Amino acid sequence: MTPMVTKHIPDLSDRYPTRTGGAGRRIGRTDPAVWGTVTHPALSGFDADGFAAVEDLLTPTEVADFGAEIGRLAADPDLAEDDRVIVEKSSRRVRSIFEVHRLSAAVADLVRETRVVGLARQLLGSQVYLHQTRINYMPGFRGGGFYWHSDFETWHAEDGMPSPRAVSLSIALTDNYPVNGSLMVMPGSHRSFVGCPGSTPAEHYRESLQEQEIGVPSQADIAELANQHGIVQFTGRAGSALLFDSNIMHGSSNNITPFPRSNIFLVFNSVENALAEPYAAPARRPTYIAARDFTPV
Repeated sequence: MTPMVTKHIPDLSDRYPTRTGGAGRRIGRTDPAVWGTVTHPALSGFDADGFAAVEDLLTPTEVADFGAEIGRLAADPDLAEDDRVIVEKSSRRVRSIFEVHRLSAAVADLVRETRVVGLARQLLGSQVYLHQTRINYMPGFRGGGFYWHSDFETWHAEDGMPSPRAVSLSIALTDNYPVNGSLMVMPGSHRSFVGCPGSTPAEHYRESLQEQEIGVPSQADIAELANQHGIVQFTGRAGSALLFDSNIMHGSSNNITPFPRSNIFLVFNSVENALAEPYAAPARRPTYIAARDFTPV
């Protein structure tokens, strides 16, 4: 018996079409990047660049404490078979742990602090909730990178996020060097939405969280954006952070150095931008990846 395949029918009111079955296309962003009043000096260039570096967000003592906390979580035998734990395809080492604010009281306390959530409120101009939280581990020698992509493209297609009114905060728990797979961004690329080719398979998240192949732009689009905007790499000591727009093009290379890289990754979405049904996927992703509790932080 041939299994029934449900074909996604694009929402005709969708302002950011992607994965419609054919080639992707670039369109101009129709939403602002900054919705509120910015007072933090580090955020002054966010509207133009789509990102901001915040030095010393955590103290050295906090870095040490959170480093021990994420080490504890990675080694916790009770989490070994948990769906929230993502491992590398080849080495089977822990790559990410999702919904970390529910697994760690220390992280839950951190996200509520004004120095953290306050940055998102300024940019998004509203109360915010946690769309996603995770720890990213990039061990030395065999740490896998993340190919070029826009987070909003995935969150829009697979989670039903209507507009790019969300920001991500990556807090470094290790030193970020130019050689150990630190994050690269294309300044100003958040002004263009890059629709991606193809369509979304069922339960695509099981593969994409290890290695993303669907929901990535064409090489031609990546080259055009890089030539237009350039590429900036986020480097700095542990405790620093990068706040970036959900639609900015970013990625990271593999880490073949002995120097590991890890971070706490927090995604804040405006409560006025709550998720609907997926725009380009057959079903919702699990709530540990895309929260549907819109309670403000």
